[in-house]
Amino acid sequence: MLAAAGFSGKLLVRCVRTLPPYAVSPSALCGVAYYRGKKTPANSGTLIPSRAASGAHYATGEARQGKLVRNGEDKKAVICIEGNIASGKTTCLEYFSKTSNIEVLTEPVSKWRNVRGHNPLGLMYQDPERWGLTLQTYVQLSMLDRHLSTITRPLHTKQAPKNTSRRNTTVVSAHISASWPTVALEHTAKTSAASQEARMHCACSAPVRMMERSIFSAKYIFVENLYRSGKMPEVDFAVLSEWFDWITTNISIPVDLIVYLQTSPQTCHERLKQRSREEEKVIPLEYLESIHQLHEDWLIKKSSSPLPAPVLVIPADQNLQEMLHQYKENRDKILTASSL
Repeated sequence: MLAAAGFSGKLLVRCVRTLPPYAVSPSALCGVAYYRGKKTPANSGTLIPSRAASGAHYATGEARQGKLVRNGEDKKAVICIEGNIASGKTTCLEYFSKTSNIEVLTEPVSKWRNVRGHNPLGLMYQDPERWGLTLQTYVQLSMLDRHLSTITRPLHTKQAPKNTSRRNTTVVSAHISASWPTVALEHTAKTSAASQEARMHCACSAPVRMMERSIFSAKYIFVENLYRSGKMPEVDFAVLSEWFDWITTNISIPVDLIVYLQTSPQTCHERLKQRSREEEKVIPLEYLESIHQLHEDWLIKKSSSPLPAPVLVIPADQNLQEMLHQYKENRDKILTASSL
């Protein structure tokens, strides 16, 4: 599976020091959070510690002794942007790609739509019981490849094959509701080779990697939802779980911070209707409500699956301008994730 994932770089077993558990002030429960000793406003993002705060290690981010690690990759801080469908993840990535020296990796949706001419994403939405295992096996593989990737591109120079998702082309658009105006970032294809090379070097040398979702949410949210809803047979769930457990046990997948864009299912549903992506036309409100509850159980209540890192919660029901203000307010918290 490693070879199939493009895991061609050198592997080595390393011992990595254990980081101290992240702590947060109890006053965060009263609307005032403290981040690295500094008070933060109640309307800004709220930081939630993982179970490490009670003395246990993070699920994957710390106790990495004996695991396979890509040479040098664990030095880069990794931030995962999590949230429901249409919660605003692409817009968040666009903001930080334009304002910060970071490496951005979007979900490989174009791959899920075209596997040697087949569209497992579309098939899964049409018949999840038949195609759920097929899609989620490939999602798990492609997300592992994202985590281990050393080939980096800035978001605004990412090229995509023909007939793929608009989010992966050189014109990056987020079509959401009327209160969330269309965002279109257009970049000319006539950029000089020297300029492109400079941007590539910038991304490769960036101290922070920001990812859209993660291998953890693929398993803890979307696979779990298929299983709980009765659309994935128990044997399929068991096979995917065995793969996931082997991966996270034997391969180091460090995550330094999870940014949770907490959005109501109703808001997500309205945005979905506005952006009109073909596969998403069949998504009902009930599906978004299930995905929302799984995010809440995992990232807020911490009652379902292990957290790989601390969680920064950003309310994301607001319009575009208010969200850009939120990202600016929380920028330092997010980009200093490696110092936690």
